[in-house]
Amino acid sequence: MASSLNNYFLCCCLLLWFFSTQSTTAQQSFRPKALVLPVSKDSTTNQYITKIEQRTPLVPIDLVVDLGGQFLWVDCDQKYVSTTYRPARCRSALCSLAGASGCGDCFSSPKPGCNNNTCGVIPDNSVTGTATSGELATDVVTVNSTNGSNPGPKVTVPRFLFSCAPTFLLQGLASGVVGMAGLGRTRIGLPSQFASAFSFHRKFAICLASSATGVIFFGDGPYNFLPNIQYTSQSLTYTPLFINPVSTASAFSQGEPSAEYFIGVTSIRIDDKTVPLNATLLSIDNKGNGGTKISTVKPYTVMESSIFTAFTEAYINAAKARNITRVASVAPFDVCFSSKNVFGTRLGAAVPTISLVLQNQNVSWSIFGANSMVQVSDDVLCLGFVNGGSNPRTSIVIGGYQLDNNLLQFDLATSRLGFSSLLFGRRTTCANFNFTSIA
Repeated sequence: MASSLNNYFLCCCLLLWFFSTQSTTAQQSFRPKALVLPVSKDSTTNQYITKIEQRTPLVPIDLVVDLGGQFLWVDCDQKYVSTTYRPARCRSALCSLAGASGCGDCFSSPKPGCNNNTCGVIPDNSVTGTATSGELATDVVTVNSTNGSNPGPKVTVPRFLFSCAPTFLLQGLASGVVGMAGLGRTRIGLPSQFASAFSFHRKFAICLASSATGVIFFGDGPYNFLPNIQYTSQSLTYTPLFINPVSTASAFSQGEPSAEYFIGVTSIRIDDKTVPLNATLLSIDNKGNGGTKISTVKPYTVMESSIFTAFTEAYINAAKARNITRVASVAPFDVCFSSKNVFGTRLGAAVPTISLVLQNQNVSWSIFGANSMVQVSDDVLCLGFVNGGSNPRTSIVIGGYQLDNNLLQFDLATSRLGFSSLLFGRRTTCANFNFTSIA
């Protein structure tokens, strides 16, 4: 216990030391209460793409958003030019902050991603499940502040920690991106670094849009959307976030916890009828298997096969009770329906409602037609859930399609998730943040 407390206080001291050195002209004259990034959905890959400015001189770069990613990583092999790039020296405080223990040399001329006597981390392409070694470094990052309604003045973190990665790690990512933006619960994830640099709450919120520009907020609300719709802490429903004690990254060190966000789904209801399933799969076991996590890199919710079978059987029966006719499957979906008897509503197709029951029967995440049905043709709707096989690492992975147009706030300090339900219910969408700058 004493050793754990000493490690905790050491990490706190390192954080305070590192971010106390983050000073810029922008911060001296203006200290933001929150930051904002745009996020769009790539139509080819269904990946979510955001944009930041990095380096000196500043370069706008596109990144795939990885909700559970450990940190920012960028391809440094191609066209990485910056006068402010600094590798993290072996056994430095920066290496300790990042949890990097190994040291290495590079057997070529010095350049970003290749320097002697530096420490490394493991950048992870969570889309393909590929990981490799990468040099830990700092460089300038610039983003927009926000008042919750519009983008405000740009602010800069002059020594933002990230990892270089080789070009091959980009395989499987959307065209034009140069890396991944990790929002995971680590000391060097984007939420922690931004919160520490500007001394605001360790909270962030995502609001993903299905076919337009959504938004990511760093810091507390209120979060405002057109036409004059405001979300505050009182607007959200809350559920605990759980830490999986075993890492779910593609490569990791023994004893390392997961950086991803897990919630406690205890049962599933369809049109208020409980789905019969093996509830033990909904808990995380001592090997880190099972449970439910939220992901921006999975395009659709993935379920362990026995859960998927029970869930789809119950859904088919509920649809049949509404005179909705099942039709042939359309890959990657197993369960599809004719749209003939399905009417449209403000919340999407009028189909059975899915409820993920959380800490008790009174707290649930409702999934309506807009987040459950995928229109694959004029005449066919498919249930946007896929079979994850018999032995997946995580029993349920809530994917991007089920997140679209839902506001989710992740509070790292209190370890809880706030969620809004579908924004269509208040006649707005995640695309309705006003990106017209006030600065």
